[in-house]
Amino acid sequence: MDKNLIKLIKGLEKNRPITKKKLYNLQREYTKESGDLYSKVDIITAYKQLAGDYGIGQYDPSLVAEIRKKPSRTTSGVTPVTVLTKAYPCPGQCIFCPEPDQMPKSYLPSEPGSQRAERNQFDPYLQTYNRVQTLANMGHPIDKIELIILGGTWSAYPKDYQIWFIRQCFRALNDIQPQKTDLKPIDYHRDEGESADWNSLIKAQKENETALARNVGLVVETRPDSIRTDEVIRLRKLGATKVQLGIQFLDDNILAVNKRGHGIKEISKAFSLLRSAGFKIQAHWMVNLFGSNPKKDKENYLKIFKDNRFRPDELKIYPCSLLADTELLNLYQQNKWQPYSHQQLVDILRFCLINTPRYCRLNRVIRDIPSPEIIAGNKQTNLRELVEDKILKSQQKLVEIRSREIRTEEYDLAKIKLKTTEYQTTKSKEIFLEYVTPKDDLLGFLRLSLPKEKAEIEELNNCSIIREVHIYGQSTPLNTEKSESAQHTGLGTKLISTAKEISQQQNYKKIAVISAVGTRKYYRKLDFSDGDLYQTKKVS
Repeated sequence: MDKNLIKLIKGLEKNRPITKKKLYNLQREYTKESGDLYSKVDIITAYKQLAGDYGIGQYDPSLVAEIRKKPSRTTSGVTPVTVLTKAYPCPGQCIFCPEPDQMPKSYLPSEPGSQRAERNQFDPYLQTYNRVQTLANMGHPIDKIELIILGGTWSAYPKDYQIWFIRQCFRALNDIQPQKTDLKPIDYHRDEGESADWNSLIKAQKENETALARNVGLVVETRPDSIRTDEVIRLRKLGATKVQLGIQFLDDNILAVNKRGHGIKEISKAFSLLRSAGFKIQAHWMVNLFGSNPKKDKENYLKIFKDNRFRPDELKIYPCSLLADTELLNLYQQNKWQPYSHQQLVDILRFCLINTPRYCRLNRVIRDIPSPEIIAGNKQTNLRELVEDKILKSQQKLVEIRSREIRTEEYDLAKIKLKTTEYQTTKSKEIFLEYVTPKDDLLGFLRLSLPKEKAEIEELNNCSIIREVHIYGQSTPLNTEKSESAQHTGLGTKLISTAKEISQQQNYKKIAVISAVGTRKYYRKLDFSDGDLYQTKKVS
């Protein structure tokens, strides 16, 4: 066994709390034989293997948390795992969208997610298993996995491929059996073909309900013009709970000149169908599109939340970047389109952040495109941090979800309060329930939908709908009873109880939840009964 590595670990045990500087000094003092530094993954892996031996204390997960690489990855309460679909034709002809060989449309080979997918031959099983393995080796909890499926337009892929892809992801999660040491490499043999039947998927989903790595959210991305009632039902059967929807801009003329292939009518219909079915909606919106200008961008951003046809739960803002092999490049060369200046872009993003309501989460403000790929446009990947810093210095307040998440901050449970925000959509009254600290830091929330019309899905008739329950703080294991984080303090149960009371007051007979496969067991404990697509509970 490597003596220097043992000394390094002992040094960490003696020098807690571990700061970045302390860790780096120990890495420099105890190096590999080659003189190279041990990585954090090297240290965490060895600690898991050696704890209790060689004079090292018993395994302590809090020590791992202190040296963990990118702890913020799981401070939102779940562990995200992103997988990409194979290259496949997209119905869109957008002028800004690249279509590189052997990649799903709009994804570049140099992006980190694309590189991981390519290393795994775009195999869903290998992508899922190996990504979870990497996260486990970094010390992240892996029992609550949000599975994010990206790559072109999901709804355009062959239906058999969709079933097979998701079944393989579930198979990978079900096969994960980490011990005290690292996840073991797998002896994997790919299924013949890329198709599967519903029964095989349902079997894998059922197994995942009690698996070690449970799926607590399943996300797909698609186009508004792909959303119909039958597609919504298919997505639920697949296990999806959230849909990423590329709206790009709420202006028919600008959508037309950018060759989106749909208009506001299709966007509005997609929002209505998805929200009525209980899905979380994450919209994608773009700045600096061909035909727009800074003033139009600001007006259009306000429309996203002022117009009750839309009002997404989450949003990604993507400033338009000029990439090779796009029609936009021709317009740029003809001087018909120009990227905004740095100052213009900062000004617009600042406006957007300040004008995002408290019920919405800004997941991204910049797409992480490698700068060598960008011919013209923003190349600054930390633009969000720069903009947020300007806002804070001006003493203006951000209220969107991501900026208020409790993360690793301490709080007094006795001083938290329940806050309610109500807003109308064309199909429902939405109630956003949240537990916050006196400083307005967010510990957890629940999205309750009160439909105004008869449901298109029979199972949801006379039901209010819990569209999301999310408790923040560092992700903690499912069986943990006590924790310093907001998770496992009973806040989720309290929010659900409040949602039930509201539903009863509003004369709904039942309350439904769009539960993920891995959360079904939790809702059963709260007396929810399984249906075909949802779990429901009487409110009387």
